[in-house]
Amino acid sequence: MENYQQITRADFINFFRDTEKLNKLTADDRVEIFRTVLVGSSDFTKELLNEILSDYSIGHLEVIEIEENYN
Repeated sequence: MENYQQITRADFINFFRDTEKLNKLTADDRVEIFRTVLVGSSDFTKELLNEILSDYSIGHLEVIEIEENYN
């Protein structure tokens, strides 16, 4: 069994605000965190996804919102 050191919320947030430490993560580490950090489906909104696309200067993708009809 692995022995994990307890970290506080502040430790965790400070890590992500420290560019030098953040740059030690691999691309795979970052993808794993990105894919798992949100709590649930309600966290995903058109606005959030568009902000992420904008933050990464991704202009070739578009998020559209559709209304679900339950008949």
